[in-house]
Amino acid sequence: MSLSPDEPVVTAISVEERVGSPDITVVVPCYREVDNVEPLVCALEDALTGRDWEVIFVDDNSPDGTIDVIRRLARTNWRVRGICRIGRKGLSSAVIEGILASSARFVAVMDGDLQHDQTRLGDMIDALARNRCDIAIGSRHVEGGDNAGLANAWRHALSNGGIRLAQMMLPVHVGDPMSGFFALKRDLFVRTAPRLSGQGFKILMDIILSAPEKLRVEEIPCTFHPRNAGESKLDAVVLLQFVGLILEKLFRGWLPLRFIGFATVGLTGVGVNLIVMMLLRSVGMDFGLAQEVSTLVAISSNFWLDNKLVYSDRRLRGMRLLGGFLVFLLVCAVGAWANIGIVQLFRAKGEGLGQASAAGAMIGVVWNYAVSSTLIWKAR
Repeated sequence: MSLSPDEPVVTAISVEERVGSPDITVVVPCYREVDNVEPLVCALEDALTGRDWEVIFVDDNSPDGTIDVIRRLARTNWRVRGICRIGRKGLSSAVIEGILASSARFVAVMDGDLQHDQTRLGDMIDALARNRCDIAIGSRHVEGGDNAGLANAWRHALSNGGIRLAQMMLPVHVGDPMSGFFALKRDLFVRTAPRLSGQGFKILMDIILSAPEKLRVEEIPCTFHPRNAGESKLDAVVLLQFVGLILEKLFRGWLPLRFIGFATVGLTGVGVNLIVMMLLRSVGMDFGLAQEVSTLVAISSNFWLDNKLVYSDRRLRGMRLLGGFLVFLLVCAVGAWANIGIVQLFRAKGEGLGQASAAGAMIGVVWNYAVSSTLIWKAR
């Protein structure tokens, strides 16, 4: 039987007749969205009228009581479900957990701040159900779309920069690869999930690059609304993580995203070391003392950037921050000792200084990364 253009593909059933899982799961990763949960559920009820759906909120243990509101709604509304994650953070990993907790045929992902146009969810699901595409994207950058809801020129620049970068990498043309509003069949996601990095904020790009086959994409024009409440999470860190994801995919997973970030921070430490050394020498400080001070400053800079950017999902605070810094100093000292030893070994075998230094540096950064990930920023 053919479907008319306006006929919903997935229809609802009554609560009394309810058996099994819904056909549609909307996954909403959230953090500090206490004032947006109830309005979003109401908006979804309007947008998905006549369809069989549920919403799964994945909350990273928000201190504002977001999960409490979700649980209160869930007690009287079977469509609402909540996952509270403790010791784990990050949008991409939250999306993965939310989708894998679903048994629905179709899964959609949207933010919890009411900026995504939930009225287009039906069109996105119908595009999948009619097999027009493998993934349907709510797009701000096709005819009829609008991204006026981005807060300021800085956020527009971040978004546009990420889009241009992503479009150079993707195997298919996507007008809005930075979108966080999309839908796909759950079985496709399950086949793709083992290949995902699970890090950063832009999981759509990760899915398209990691899928076992080239995906057919349909972009549904949508309006990006101003945030309803709370604060935006889009900042320079998001774009840096996005660049790291692209590099990881270029290396086909041989270099993990976190290692790329860790090594990049290490390179900035070299620059910090040289700048501080030159400044201290310019004011007459003894070379040996200047070297020690500049090294300490560079290590401190590396630790702060790693904690802020590379391990943002495992960020240390309070006394754990101090303890982590002391261990980091020890780890870097051992890494420097290993670096020197490797250089001497390669030089003894007749290798040039450049090759020996490169080998020593590589051994040092691998050591620092492995031990830091295991002892300092270990997963909890």
